[in-house]
Amino acid sequence: MASPVQYLPGKEPHARETRLIFKNVDRAGYDSSIDCYLKNGGYEQLKKALKMEKSAIINEVKASGLRGRGGAGFPTGVKWGFIPPTNTKPVYLICNADESEPGTFKDRYIMHQDPHQLIEGMTISCFAVNAKLSYIYVREEFPYAAKILEKAIAEAHEKGFLGKNILGSGFDCEIYVHRGAGAYICGEETGLIESLEGKRPYPRIKPPYFPAALGLYMSPTIVNNVESLCHVKHIIEMGGAEYAKLGTPNNTGTRILCVSGDVQKPGYYEVEVGKVTMGEVIDVLCGGLKPGRKLKAIIPGGSSSKVLRADEKYKLKDGREIGIMDIPMDFDTMAQCGTMAGSGGVIIMDDSRSMTWVINNLNAFYAHESCGQCTPCREGSLWMKKISDRIVAGDASPDDVDTLETVANQIEGKTICAFGEAASWPTQSFIRKFRDELKGDCKPDLAGKIVNEETLVAAAGLVV
Repeated sequence: MASPVQYLPGKEPHARETRLIFKNVDRAGYDSSIDCYLKNGGYEQLKKALKMEKSAIINEVKASGLRGRGGAGFPTGVKWGFIPPTNTKPVYLICNADESEPGTFKDRYIMHQDPHQLIEGMTISCFAVNAKLSYIYVREEFPYAAKILEKAIAEAHEKGFLGKNILGSGFDCEIYVHRGAGAYICGEETGLIESLEGKRPYPRIKPPYFPAALGLYMSPTIVNNVESLCHVKHIIEMGGAEYAKLGTPNNTGTRILCVSGDVQKPGYYEVEVGKVTMGEVIDVLCGGLKPGRKLKAIIPGGSSSKVLRADEKYKLKDGREIGIMDIPMDFDTMAQCGTMAGSGGVIIMDDSRSMTWVINNLNAFYAHESCGQCTPCREGSLWMKKISDRIVAGDASPDDVDTLETVANQIEGKTICAFGEAASWPTQSFIRKFRDELKGDCKPDLAGKIVNEETLVAAAGLVV
């Protein structure tokens, strides 16, 4: 019988956690070397996968119900199946390790402490989709992760888990680390591909440029997140049907929640999808709010997901009405509550937080990160920052709040990629949920007046 896994003092998993991907994170006596990984059963699933039919691996991933952990929650096996059956071009696989969504900090720990888990998951995935060349796109702010991955790839080569004729299977596969230049837009898969090709990371129009058909170098390309690719190893080990027993229907497996903000124990928690509620995340996993504070709002899936107000009720498709503390942490219920599970970045805000300051902070981020390709986003994100700057400074008219909402509405749905929604949804939802507070931070005596004539431009000629 295997001895129980021991963790570093103070880093032990909570009893409600189910550790698959993070099993070796903060583990006592564990390091990132291939020797340590092999001692703990590493690359056994690659050996198993190389003896399987490629279609069988894809079917196992489909049967598992795995949904992408990068933000969109799209079924991974279905995405793999989009490669044209008549394709004659090279197939590429890209690991999106950009992790640029504010509030998200899980992939970095995987790369720092368990890089071979990612490499094994990637190699299995490459074999399944017949990709002989793969890239790990790492954000510039992760220099330590890049060095660790480079070393791990070299170790895997030396042991025969990468390169020519892997383990005598006849399958060749190479993985390269590519460091980005530190841009949020490179988290969008087609923007990432453009960057990888050495160009400005302007996202492509979909259709026709769906990566599975026209991706890197106009060839079929699969783009998956770090956490998603790591799950592939465990699906091969457990089998798709057994993996699907974890979590809840249509929300299978485990996922890592990154909890930050006004809780006593912020950090990462790997849980079965949908098996814990928002209230359990706050009160059980994170030890509750800070002493004497009350919950005010939650951003449940990274900064681009719409904010949830603590005193709201949410109507579900089955007719139930639930409060914020009873929301299961899964993809579908989050959508029914008007937001998204996103990248798993849960940001908790108590009653000490100014919502005006929060939205200004988010607007400043998105104004800085817009790639500038689409006019509504390029201009609108900056106008949202300018207007919220004035509100924070106390120099705005209450009418500026309505103008701010107007600008956000003109961005949503009018851009090539989803950055427009990522930038506008926070503003739209904060104004919808906290309009009175935002207007209360303005100067009432300025109502009906034009504080700054630039506002008229921002409103695109609409009546202020």
